[in-house]
Amino acid sequence: MDWLHRFLMIYNLIRPVLEVAILAFLLYRAYDLLVRTQAAQMIKGVGFLALVYGLSVLLKLSTVQWILNLLAPGLFIAVAIVFQPELRKLFLRLGQGDFFRPDSRPRLGHIESSVTAAELLSQERRGMLIVFPRKVNLKHICDTGTRLNAEISSSLIVAIFQFDGPLHDGAMVIQNGKIAAAGCFLPLSEQQDIKKSFGTRHRASLGMSEQSDAVILVVSEETGALSIAFDGQLYYDLSPIEITRKLRELLGHGGRKETHEGLNFGSTGALDDEKDVLIE
Repeated sequence: MDWLHRFLMIYNLIRPVLEVAILAFLLYRAYDLLVRTQAAQMIKGVGFLALVYGLSVLLKLSTVQWILNLLAPGLFIAVAIVFQPELRKLFLRLGQGDFFRPDSRPRLGHIESSVTAAELLSQERRGMLIVFPRKVNLKHICDTGTRLNAEISSSLIVAIFQFDGPLHDGAMVIQNGKIAAAGCFLPLSEQQDIKKSFGTRHRASLGMSEQSDAVILVVSEETGALSIAFDGQLYYDLSPIEITRKLRELLGHGGRKETHEGLNFGSTGALDDEKDVLIE
């Protein structure tokens, strides 16, 4: 039993470090989830109520405590209803670990083909919407369109998005090295401060980035501008080089790590204060 005694002694020594490491990971994960969703307002409201309750206990305000205790169950239900979209996004992202999915990253050639097609369609003023899933499975999105399971090529992408084609109005999903589906319907963004000149494609790309971790490539039919949406933000009117570099980074092909502000944004369609960035 000597070895068991030694093991317990060693475990007792490292247990505090293990607890701190687990708590640090959980706090970081919670912070990451909150930052990537629109749940900040919910946390502020809960924090404010907790502060009021703490002050009422400290100052012995029995009436305030009684009212808060009485309203607590109703407030909990109200928060769950009002912030249902944000809570759904939080729980959706809880399972977004790399070990929960197979490697479905598009190859570098697939990214190049997509950007080349975007350039060609931009020159012709043809709209395009391509979704690159990352960790969240988008089978329900593919089910809204036409299943293709086709090889990826710039010519095929251009043909699908040509004007008056049966699939040109919807979104294309590229997954597992294939064009999984086309003509798919995406959820529209719930944000209220979107620039009025943006059409359905941009609103759909932003909505898809709000409800999943997908990266969406957009070509404007009106201006031909190339844009990219991810993590609830839309970056408008980027160059093909910037689009390629960002897609390689976001889809797991390395490259120089950049901050969002590091992108060289164009001037077409810029917002008044944020330079082409729609911040959530």
